[in-house]
Amino acid sequence: MSRPIAVYVHIPFCTVKCGYCDFNAYAGMDALKPAYLEALLAEIRANAPLLEGRTIASVGFGGGTPGELPAAHIATVLDALRNTAPFAPGAEVTLEVNPGTSSPAHLNALRAAGVTRLSIGAQSFDPAELAFLDRIHSPEATAATVAAARAAGFTSVSLDLMYGLPGQPLERWLATVRAALALQPDHLSLYALTIEPGTPLARRVERGEVTPADPDLTADMYEAASDLLETAGFEQYELSNWARPGHQSRHNRAYWTDADYLALGAGAHGYLAGERYANIDHPRAYIDAVACNAPRGPRPALAAVTTPPHPAHVADWLALRLRLLEGFSPREFEARWSLSLEAAAGPVLADAEAAGLLERSPRVRLTRRGRLLHGELAARLLAHLDRTLPRAAPAAR
Repeated sequence: MSRPIAVYVHIPFCTVKCGYCDFNAYAGMDALKPAYLEALLAEIRANAPLLEGRTIASVGFGGGTPGELPAAHIATVLDALRNTAPFAPGAEVTLEVNPGTSSPAHLNALRAAGVTRLSIGAQSFDPAELAFLDRIHSPEATAATVAAARAAGFTSVSLDLMYGLPGQPLERWLATVRAALALQPDHLSLYALTIEPGTPLARRVERGEVTPADPDLTADMYEAASDLLETAGFEQYELSNWARPGHQSRHNRAYWTDADYLALGAGAHGYLAGERYANIDHPRAYIDAVACNAPRGPRPALAAVTTPPHPAHVADWLALRLRLLEGFSPREFEARWSLSLEAAAGPVLADAEAAGLLERSPRVRLTRRGRLLHGELAARLLAHLDRTLPRAAPAAR
């Protein structure tokens, strides 16, 4: 019986790289796109042994802006994957697009190519906030993109929104959420703006030109948006994600549930059999590495491989499972790690329960307050497990 696997395809091209972005993304590299497509196809062929006996459950195109690639390129990549391993019935294929840069004809072609789900980078419905974020679209462009996606036949459309912007009042954030809801998306992802070191935005903060948002106000924004979305019929299923029934991101669940996912493209990160790995970042270096190494076999653009120490691996599992509102059962933990949950993490979990951060009957899952402090709890779990677990204990799969 074949085992499911997810596939992540990184497309590093952007029209403009936003000042807050620290992703592996590059503007002004359109001339590389044909060679990049050929490198992706060669990488798929080289990775064929890793897909033997597997069924592709989902494909996620991220970036960068995958919508920057011609739809014919996306179709070619999907065809190459289908020719390498079977797709599961109803496999989810998600692709990220930006408003204003995807025409109705382009969206029609993406749907015909086999993309089943669109994630649209709206970020805000306030023109001044969009300008601050270096976004090149307008609120009207977002509405037009959603309408064009529906006309193209997309039945699962997600919007990304950002909160916790410098100077952003609560009511302006809620106006963005209401504007998004008015477009009747099937899924919403809400992300707090983070000031990433080395970005243009971080340098503006260092120069005193921008003051980061107050953390308490940012938490209020999160909770108020949660209330709005719940009233509108959305179910929160992960810390940053809400969906209408039947529209959870199946691809992203692979990241949160310890599932294998194959990485393709410059800077793509993968996870196979407990081993994390990353491809070379720069598109030109990636293209050259694939051309040189693809005849030798799998992972021709490999930059790094990491097998986490046992305590960190267990802590990662716990932290990722706690991102899901469904949490996990002690039996699931024990089946994965051949460890008693109480013996491994009991003291930390008991303290968190006493503080009102999580509940443990019957499943271990965060409370609403705990969702705001997930990062702190994850750090405490790692510190505890690092003291109490052997670094090289075997992990059962």
